[in-house]
Amino acid sequence: MIPPIARQPSGSARRSARPAAAGAAATHLEQPLARSQGGPVSNDRKNRTHEPVSPGRAEQVAALRPVYRADLAEGLDRFFEPRRDTCPWCGSTRLATRLRTTDLIQHKPGRFVLDRCEGCRHTFQNPRLSEAGLEFYYRDFYDGLGEKQLAMTFASRTKMYVQRAESLVPFAPTPKNWLDVGTGHGHFCEAARTVFPGTSFDGLDFTDGAELAERAGRVDHGHRGSFPELAEQLADGYDVVSMFHYLEHSTEPARELQAVHRAVRPGGHLLIEVPDPDSRYARLLGRWWLPWLQPQHLHFVPVENLRARLTDLGFTVVAEQHAEPHDPVDLLAAVWFALDAVAPRDDLPWLPVPPSRLQRILRAMTVIAGIPALLLGRLLDRLVVKRVARPLGLSNAYRLVARRD
Repeated sequence: MIPPIARQPSGSARRSARPAAAGAAATHLEQPLARSQGGPVSNDRKNRTHEPVSPGRAEQVAALRPVYRADLAEGLDRFFEPRRDTCPWCGSTRLATRLRTTDLIQHKPGRFVLDRCEGCRHTFQNPRLSEAGLEFYYRDFYDGLGEKQLAMTFASRTKMYVQRAESLVPFAPTPKNWLDVGTGHGHFCEAARTVFPGTSFDGLDFTDGAELAERAGRVDHGHRGSFPELAEQLADGYDVVSMFHYLEHSTEPARELQAVHRAVRPGGHLLIEVPDPDSRYARLLGRWWLPWLQPQHLHFVPVENLRARLTDLGFTVVAEQHAEPHDPVDLLAAVWFALDAVAPRDDLPWLPVPPSRLQRILRAMTVIAGIPALLLGRLLDRLVVKRVARPLGLSNAYRLVARRD
């Protein structure tokens, strides 16, 4: 993102699910599409979230407002499962609250709690979003209102995608076939072909993203569905399986890792990248740390835990990287989140009424006043912190390369 069946948003929910977030958030938003094993959303829900609207954003927002008003009238309790009193990774009962926050990107209503296991240090959302909650909070996150901006952001990340692919070269210079899980619209696969021109790339996604990627020629074959449920038919089929910022979205990450072991043939490799909950930035920036990304990120796995689980499954970790996957956006994103929290919101369909003209002016003034802080954050991220992120423990992500024995 698994012993029990994962309950994640259905494909229909995913298609109406993605945020108009700042470009700085791209790395941590990019791969939440294939995390789902929930049942199909009702036809009534589909019709309500896909009513024909004018292409203009204002018209979209106006058309969606009654839909969200009806959802919110039913209350927020149904969006959460019962709170659990054991760690989903190791089963320990020694839990402590690590973070309380709100939705800093979409600004949908609700409060979210991350607990940390005092035994294994695994951090997880508690209480976790229910299937209804996953549908509600993903809606208009990647598709719908947020689709255009985020699609442009992902398409512009070619250099990052190439660097990810290059990290596998020392261990598998000529893989025959590669499965990218949570492929979205296949932009990583398209970039990775420049590194591995002789490799066949497939994509897997729970929504129609993989099918769209296939039609666009970014992947050779697009598998649509849940990875754990498709793993048997993909058994021993790939030299490489990749998961980039995918596992943290999964309701049951252990089950996803079991699926990897099934799909990778002996001697093949897993290339996986996730947020690093041990990053000092996670403590220094608190709720303003971008990779927390509540409520979409459900699990934060310390690198030692992931190493141990892969070893138990029959993998050997051959590389661990922290500096390379670090995305230098932490300060910029934190400043933006703070400004966005202070200023009145843009017009959003889950707000009861549109903001007034005075509120819009106040928001514009606040953002303009914050430009120097945004620029400073960007400069520090790129020119200072990036050079020292690894030695100072500020890297916001880590990457593992593991070989199936």
